[in-house]
Amino acid sequence: MGKETSFIKHTSCEPCGSSDANAVYSDGSTYCFSCKKTNPSGTEETDIEFNVVQSHLSLEEIANLPIEGFRNISKKVLYNAGVKIEYDENRNIISHFYPITVNKKVKAYKKRIVATKDFRSIGKAEVPELFNQCNSGKRKNLVITEGEVDCLSILEMLTKAKAQFDVVSIVNGAQSARRNIASNLEFINKYEKVFLAFDNDEHGIEAAKDVAHIIKPGKAHIVNSIHKDANEALCKEQNDSYLQDVWSAKTYKPDNFVSGEKIWDAFKERSTVKSIPYPDCLKGLNDKLFGMRLGEITLFTSGTGSGKSTVVKETILNLLEQSDTKVGLISLEESIGDTATKLIGMSINKNIRMPDDVTEEEARKGYEKVFGDERLILLDHQGSVADTSLLDRIEYLAALGCQYLILDHITIAVSEGVDGATGNEAVDKVMSSLLKIVKRYNIHLTLISHLRKSSGEGKSFEEGVMPNLDSIKGSGSIKQISFDIIGFARNMMAAEKSDRNIVKFAVLKSRFSGDTGMCGQAAYNVSTGRLNYNENNLAFKEVL
Repeated sequence: MGKETSFIKHTSCEPCGSSDANAVYSDGSTYCFSCKKTNPSGTEETDIEFNVVQSHLSLEEIANLPIEGFRNISKKVLYNAGVKIEYDENRNIISHFYPITVNKKVKAYKKRIVATKDFRSIGKAEVPELFNQCNSGKRKNLVITEGEVDCLSILEMLTKAKAQFDVVSIVNGAQSARRNIASNLEFINKYEKVFLAFDNDEHGIEAAKDVAHIIKPGKAHIVNSIHKDANEALCKEQNDSYLQDVWSAKTYKPDNFVSGEKIWDAFKERSTVKSIPYPDCLKGLNDKLFGMRLGEITLFTSGTGSGKSTVVKETILNLLEQSDTKVGLISLEESIGDTATKLIGMSINKNIRMPDDVTEEEARKGYEKVFGDERLILLDHQGSVADTSLLDRIEYLAALGCQYLILDHITIAVSEGVDGATGNEAVDKVMSSLLKIVKRYNIHLTLISHLRKSSGEGKSFEEGVMPNLDSIKGSGSIKQISFDIIGFARNMMAAEKSDRNIVKFAVLKSRFSGDTGMCGQAAYNVSTGRLNYNENNLAFKEVL
């Protein structure tokens, strides 16, 4: 037993200026009840994560403190758990002491100051057991609470109900629950069932789920109670109600794991998923991809000047014609005026290059076809988009009702970095976030990506080399996250002008069907600005 200590007097506290809040003890230590400043007697500190402040009492002195019931918890339950209390000179309870054990031996105490609800510590326990673990291990089922008082409350309920469960608590609240559980996992997994009775608030619910992940599958049960916590139920004399919440807790299953009829439902949903076919100029894609589906990301990729821009606009016109939904376009390399000119011209089958190529009446007719019902929304922006503004704009368009979105193009979109990341790391972050948006709003997103400078085949992409997956510029996440990848190729160096206007296309990846390979070619009509599917079988065979 350590040296006896006792309260001597109240005096002033220099740090806070209180005239009488500073308590002086016989060992020379002081404690101010106003500012909580402690002048310790030399007791060893613990390195457990709660607020570490030395106490004026030694471990031996704490062990000899009295036991008194509080918060509807009986003296018997407190005695069995080794909980002690500390009085002031007026016999008011000022502190609770909860033992912290290692190998079932008390190595430290967690001190709870009643007035402030602050926690302090006396002693040292580097890898502590769960509170009351030293008294557990004989029963089939275990209850784990978020705090010592709730643990004691459930023990009180079980005593009155004459039920036999082991009950323990994590030692430092929800913020460190996972670590405390992990270090005592062998002890926990010996039980048939483990009931996680954490506080019924956001932090408690999340901590319970986090802990349940590391407990042996099938053992963890998360308690869902109408009560804030166990002690609240005990103080309201609603023991039976709370215990019923514990007994009825369902076995924890991580989110997104499904079985049985849910799988059948998923099968039926997939077979009826909404899709829109690609335009006639790209109709060969439909044989392999079965159209554009909501909830997916499609990647268009090709060399510079291979016709991607025209393909994108053919796709937009087709979406407006085939659906009644809104369509969003974010083009970072083309002005609003250029985009409008090309779309208006294509809609009336005129390639508008000069002002006098079309009359105002014709242009207005094209405008009404494309933009008149305000279903096509364009982002007025050129160049890179820094930070998260790109994602914000895309999510805004999705929330606005745009079921089909096109981003031209992904590489330039993140050239200035995202959330402090640059290069491939920035692309990874954007692609991951884009997928979440696509799934959250159930939209279809088409991305445009550039290729590496060299094809690796002796010829450039501008000479008609069809790209492959390794040709795609940027992070591997672009290829991994995209559901479908379509490559385009045009030989801009061909001797014949007609050959220079042929755009070939191939499916490089198809998560939906798995069907890849060459699937057609389209001819660019200079006078109309449109692409037309090339029905010349001989020419097509040559492409293959």
